[in-house]
Amino acid sequence: MKINQHQKNFKEAIEKERQELGKRPEWLKVRLPSGENYKDVHRLMRKSKLNTVCEEAKCPNIAECWNRRTATFMILGDVCTRSCGFCNVKLGLPTELDLDEPRRVAESVEQLKLNHVVITSVNRDELKDGGASIFSETVRLIRSKMPSTTIEILIPDFKGETEAFEIIMQNPPDILNHNLETVKRLYHAVRPQAKYERSLKLIEWFKQRGLRTKSGIMVGIGESKEEVFDLMKDLYNAGCDIMTIGQYLQPTKNHLPVHRYVTLEEFKEYKDFGMSLGFKAVESSPLVRSSYHADKHAELS
Repeated sequence: MKINQHQKNFKEAIEKERQELGKRPEWLKVRLPSGENYKDVHRLMRKSKLNTVCEEAKCPNIAECWNRRTATFMILGDVCTRSCGFCNVKLGLPTELDLDEPRRVAESVEQLKLNHVVITSVNRDELKDGGASIFSETVRLIRSKMPSTTIEILIPDFKGETEAFEIIMQNPPDILNHNLETVKRLYHAVRPQAKYERSLKLIEWFKQRGLRTKSGIMVGIGESKEEVFDLMKDLYNAGCDIMTIGQYLQPTKNHLPVHRYVTLEEFKEYKDFGMSLGFKAVESSPLVRSSYHADKHAELS
């Protein structure tokens, strides 16, 4: 990926100030994925020519989720229009829009008999609705084929356009997820085309329309503990119900570096603080990613 000058300066600053990381802690080591359900999901993904964020992001929980018959599909292609400093998805200008993708996703959910499905996407800022219509159609077709399957969608910010939000509400999911990713101070370096306040307003907009809302962040990328607490308060005040917090891991040497490995004790502090605020659930540990235990979140009262 290409990083802008601000990201380059931030990367150099982190490299200078961070402590020697040493070996990766034991709690960040995972086993290679295996299991019959995992193999079934993997085979069908390849057969249907579908993308999953589980694979694109090299998620450490892929085996656990797939073996529990939950999966995260990445729609709208595999080329993103934004240059986030943490993400390993290809950056560029997408050349086409696959209008048949919702059908293939829905048929795959049916064939796999998934209990819960998460639908996410790259950013498609070149599209008038940012891809909201493809999200909506995908949810509609899954509902028609698998009415008992719970659905979470992890959406981009659609540049804050309420017209796109209205399209999403035509076929609402069980959970509406939009990740803040990092604290407000680091947005220019970590998410240069995003806006902290815009993301909070998105959460608030969908919460006001009755949806269960969710968001997540990475830690260990240069934030302070106090900044994380402030972000959690902002999210809760915006109406966020569920939050995920996990350790940032550098995908390649070209991405933003890891500033520090957050301790297990600090992760517990975040969970305890979030629950004291009133979140319905806070998943906070090193290997947590956005879709971790997503099926359990759909069952919350």
